[in-house]
Amino acid sequence: MKTVKILSIALVSTTLFLSCKNEENPSTEITLNSENNLAIINPITEEKTTGIDFLYVTSASGLSLRAYANLQSEKLAVMPYGTKVKVISSELKPTMNVGEISGGMDQIEFNHKKGFAFNGYLSKYFPPETGISAKRYSEELLLEFPTVNYSATKSGTASNPINSEKLILPKTQWHEAFYMAQQLFNIPKEFKFPSSKGKDKEVILEKKFKKNSWISELQITRKEDLLSKMEYEYKNKRYTKTVSIYKEGEMMVIEKIEELK
Repeated sequence: MKTVKILSIALVSTTLFLSCKNEENPSTEITLNSENNLAIINPITEEKTTGIDFLYVTSASGLSLRAYANLQSEKLAVMPYGTKVKVISSELKPTMNVGEISGGMDQIEFNHKKGFAFNGYLSKYFPPETGISAKRYSEELLLEFPTVNYSATKSGTASNPINSEKLILPKTQWHEAFYMAQQLFNIPKEFKFPSSKGKDKEVILEKKFKKNSWISELQITRKEDLLSKMEYEYKNKRYTKTVSIYKEGEMMVIEKIEELK
């Protein structure tokens, strides 16, 4: 009888001890093993969720999804401009150059297909849709990126108004800003993203010159084979438009100034 009492007391003590330990350390849970009815402590492991990363296709003509991480492999699909794709893994170090843009091949998933795509045409910023205003586009960006900034000013006179718009984007690459500006402010598609290497000052004229236009050109400023400013200028008898792209610290600035005469 004494033996039974001792065993009962021991079992109760053990149960109380485990219960107290569980209250003191909420990161553990008690489970029962049905085979021997003894309490077993299993640590609760925190599942680390990295989240799902998504990027957007910025190439106006679409972007190829390829079977392997090279541009010569089989083409599995073409992802249209603005498509949102899931990123499986990223190649952060540039390994190739496409259209004067440096980048690598990210492994992504599109339309239930897994493959690889050149990340120079993938951006965390969804690209502007056709016909959207810079103001409206910035409002949509702000929903996901609160550090984006947009401002607009009006000056001049009633007969000679001057309107300015400025879009400021954090940690944006030159080519991303160029294609945004091209879409938002009607820079002719004839102009391609320029190389960072070349003359310190370069001017590229539009070949398909519009009738009654005086100037339509892309001005490029470089310093030690790095871009420091891109500026598109259009001018006719009654209208002047300048779209500038430049950096301010880690911010990329897209600024448009138009003047009616």
